[in-house]
Amino acid sequence: MQAAPNRTARSAAVRDMVVLALFTAIVLLMAATPIGLIDLPLIKATILHVPVIIGAIVLGPRQGAFLGAVFGLTSLVKNTMVPGVLSFAFSPLIPVPGTQHGSVWALFISMVPRMLIGPVAWGVYTLLHKLLGRKAGARTVEAAVAAVAGAFTNTILVMGTIGLVFRQAYATAYNLPVNEVIGVIMGVVAVNGVPEAVAAAVLVPAVALPLQKALKRDTM
Repeated sequence: MQAAPNRTARSAAVRDMVVLALFTAIVLLMAATPIGLIDLPLIKATILHVPVIIGAIVLGPRQGAFLGAVFGLTSLVKNTMVPGVLSFAFSPLIPVPGTQHGSVWALFISMVPRMLIGPVAWGVYTLLHKLLGRKAGARTVEAAVAAVAGAFTNTILVMGTIGLVFRQAYATAYNLPVNEVIGVIMGVVAVNGVPEAVAAAVLVPAVALPLQKALKRDTM
């Protein structure tokens, strides 16, 4: 009598693995095109956080952390293979300005903020759902706010760590006075981070909620 439930559980596990593989492929495909990592004068803007957040909301925090790790690895590889002015902050193989070697902090910046995007978005989504319940439009609000939280997790941790650890190197790379670096970084957060968060707030509910329903994962 337990065979049917076991088959159902196995089918759900296989389905989730297929969906995770699909989102992994999407992250890799986006990273390989200008859509995923957009070269700007001060930093590479990104929308790679969007599939990471969607995957976390639909599949759970561990899967979201995995997708974030894939995002981080693509950032590390691209900054190593096609380095830009700020690549020293994302690849330990790129020398920090003023030195002859890279920094292990670059590995932290590439990986840790990206791995936290999904779990933070999932946590905010789950908490809001407990607070708002099944009110009309609640799911959309929950997904949008979770998307913004995930996006800013990436932006604030990345730029904040750069400001703390690489302030002198950042000033050297961009020929800035050291005391202006924090202001410039805050400007990057506003100019890049806000549009990235808005994009996530629009795209995540539009994709995650129908996908949840199709996969019968909207019963939380």
